[in-house]
Amino acid sequence: MKYMASIKYDGSKFYGFQRLNNEKTVQKELEKALTIINKKDTLIKGAGRTDRGVHAYNQIIHFKLQFSIPPQRLKNAINSIIDKSIYINYCREVDDNFHSRFDTKEKTYEYLINLGPYDPIKKDYLLNYNKNLNISKMKKASKYLIGSNSYQAFVSGFRNNYDSSIYHISIKKKKDLLSIKFIGKTFYNHMVRNLVGALLLVGENKINAKDIQEMLLKEKNIYHYSTVPACGLYLLNIRY
Repeated sequence: MKYMASIKYDGSKFYGFQRLNNEKTVQKELEKALTIINKKDTLIKGAGRTDRGVHAYNQIIHFKLQFSIPPQRLKNAINSIIDKSIYINYCREVDDNFHSRFDTKEKTYEYLINLGPYDPIKKDYLLNYNKNLNISKMKKASKYLIGSNSYQAFVSGFRNNYDSSIYHISIKKKKDLLSIKFIGKTFYNHMVRNLVGALLLVGENKINAKDIQEMLLKEKNIYHYSTVPACGLYLLNIRY
C-alpha cells in the first residue's frame, strides 16, 4: 500500500532532510519510525531536500507499507515514536503512480528577518539582521524576478538547466519582522536564500532595483550578494 504524508519539522535540530550515514536527518528519523511500524526496512521519498537549518510546515513524502493501515491510525503511530522535532500533519493513501517530488506543481517558501534588536531566543528561527531596509525598493526589485526565466545567477552549484517559474513574491513588514514569500514551480540549490541575499543588497541601497534584472539576464552574480543563513527559511506549502 502506498501512502503520502505531510510533515512539519524544526530544521535547527537536524543536518537537513536528506539521509546521511553519521548525522541526524529528517529522512533518517522518518525511515527509522516507519521501519518499526512496517516491520521491514522502509524508505521514503520527499518533495525536496531542505538544507541543514531549514524548517518546514508542509513537506510531503511518500512511502510503501507491506500492509494497509488507516491513515489516521498511521499518523498517530508515527507521531508516537518519531523524534519530537518532527510531526506528521496527516497521511493519505495514494495511487501507485503518485510521486512526491515529480508531481509537484507549486512550492511556497517564506524567509523571516528580524529588523529590530537582536533576539537570541529566535536566532535559530529567523535572520537577526537588526537594521532598517528600504522595503519599497525591495518590492520594486522583486518584480523583475517574476515570470519564467533562467535563474542561474541565483542558484548555487552546477546544473544542466536553471529554468523555472516564479509566480508571486510578497514582501511584508509587521513591527520588526520582515517576511519575504516566494511561490513558484521549482527552487534549486540555495535559490531562495540567494534571492533574499540579492534583495537585501537592494534594501541596503547598495545596488539598484534594476540591477536584479541585470543579474537575471547576465546569469551571473555580478554584484556579489551573499547567501543568507538557512535559519530564516521555511517550506510553507506544496501543491499538486
